[in-house]
Amino acid sequence: MLDSDAHCCEASRLPEDEVRTISERARRIRVHVLEATAAAGSGHPGGSLSSAEILATLYFKVMRINPERPDWPDRDRFVLSKGHAAPALYAVLAEAGFFPTEELLTLRKFGSRLQGHPSMKHTPGVEMSTGSLGQGLSTANGMALAARLDGRPTRVYVLLGDGEIEEGQVWEAAMTSVHRKLDNLVAFVDHNGLQIDGPVRDVKSLGNIANRWRSFGWHVLEIDGHDIGAIFAACEEAKASRGRPTVVVARTVKGRGVPFMENAVEWHGKAPSHEQVEDAVRRIEQETQ
Repeated sequence: MLDSDAHCCEASRLPEDEVRTISERARRIRVHVLEATAAAGSGHPGGSLSSAEILATLYFKVMRINPERPDWPDRDRFVLSKGHAAPALYAVLAEAGFFPTEELLTLRKFGSRLQGHPSMKHTPGVEMSTGSLGQGLSTANGMALAARLDGRPTRVYVLLGDGEIEEGQVWEAAMTSVHRKLDNLVAFVDHNGLQIDGPVRDVKSLGNIANRWRSFGWHVLEIDGHDIGAIFAACEEAKASRGRPTVVVARTVKGRGVPFMENAVEWHGKAPSHEQVEDAVRRIEQETQ
């Protein structure tokens, strides 16, 4: 649930049928991630699985998008700053109709539009080429400021990893967001506690992540990042906040939905076998029944 910084009203609660619909989208995102990384023989399933509910809620409830007009000027923008989680972004874009879901199985293959990190030049729906960590918030700042200067209703969402925010550029960008009073900007931190070298607290401890963002002047919300209702409520709270950007620290589980991947650092950047995918998909489907 939201922390004491949030004051959510009943109107921000999602009906149960909508929660179920978005939950089904998140389930399908997970299946796509597993199948695509297995077909590629490489990729980053762990952090893709932890962000499934965030992406599903943004794309199927929160954001104003038009897959038939990917360049619609008044659309909302999403930046995947943790670009290695591209399998999840591709999955949600395919589910939203930007390109066929069958194309997901071309992940990382020669000539595919779906490479290991997102490319705005080649993939419909991708707003920013990412992969070099720490840069997404800077580009999101530019998008949010441009929308304000152009008088457009665009809101900008950016997803960062908790390991990624060890990068110094993130905090330079965080200062800029506050200095420019970018209240049309929302950052999500996928706080799953793991990065490629191990637990975030052991690699480079960030202390209390929420308090760190507060110290930079952000409007801070803390939620369960797998709770669709809480994700939606946080986005509604962010819309009501004026004069400063909002960051949502979303507590998640790396490898969520697949027991043998959950909280296991080795699945940060290792593809499952086809046999493991069959087992994982069966478990995901059983959990949602």
